[in-house]
Amino acid sequence: MKRLFTLPLSLLLIALLLLLGVMSLIWNFIALGLYPLLPREHGLALGRAGITYGYRLFWAIASACGVLKLDARALDALRDEPGLIFVANHPSLLDALMLVARLPKSACIMKAGLMHNPFLGAGARLARYIRNDSPHGMIRLAVQDLQRGGQLVLFPEGTRTTHRPVNPFRPGVTLIAKLAAAPIQTVFIDTESPYLGKGWPIWRLPPLPIRFSVRLGERFAPQDDTHALLARLEACFAAGARPSPSASPTASA
Repeated sequence: MKRLFTLPLSLLLIALLLLLGVMSLIWNFIALGLYPLLPREHGLALGRAGITYGYRLFWAIASACGVLKLDARALDALRDEPGLIFVANHPSLLDALMLVARLPKSACIMKAGLMHNPFLGAGARLARYIRNDSPHGMIRLAVQDLQRGGQLVLFPEGTRTTHRPVNPFRPGVTLIAKLAAAPIQTVFIDTESPYLGKGWPIWRLPPLPIRFSVRLGERFAPQDDTHALLARLEACFAAGARPSPSASPTASA
């Protein structure tokens, strides 16, 4: 596809990140006003749709600029399937944006502090995303959302990948699957770029363009032995994840 702009790719990447920040601020300002006005279900549906289509617009612009290329079409067939948990590896800060852009019914589990972030908080509250400050509360809310027909996006490494191919998985996802009777769909995010991986600052520009692709892996049914299922999930990712370059902050740009 021919690029729409002829500026250097490094300048276009900076402009795209600024655009993402502006889009997020505008949507969160709107969400802040809508939250007290809309009933829960209407707010949830509108909030999740707004985040999905905002991120989809961002990826379309990024692709047209020739800076960030994403192929996540594999998710489209599952966008309307209720009560499904998506579990993915976590190579970069952009991972949630990739998945949510294709899954308008999905919720994310977020760090509690981000619920007050001006770029994310109001939109996340409107969409009824799930905060992680209380393990009991997190699991309860995730199960309720799945039982109401929602979808859940989870990164069981808990943070961006630092040990290749994946970090040790944290417990929780398989317990949620058991309590909600929800299947777990594995998702692999592939990239050859270390940009925005753990330890790579946002201002250090990488080789461009950056390409991401999303592919579906094995689906796991919930089971009573949650520890055994977690071990199977981790083994699946250890065997199937394609290692991306190290995101050392001292790496050459």
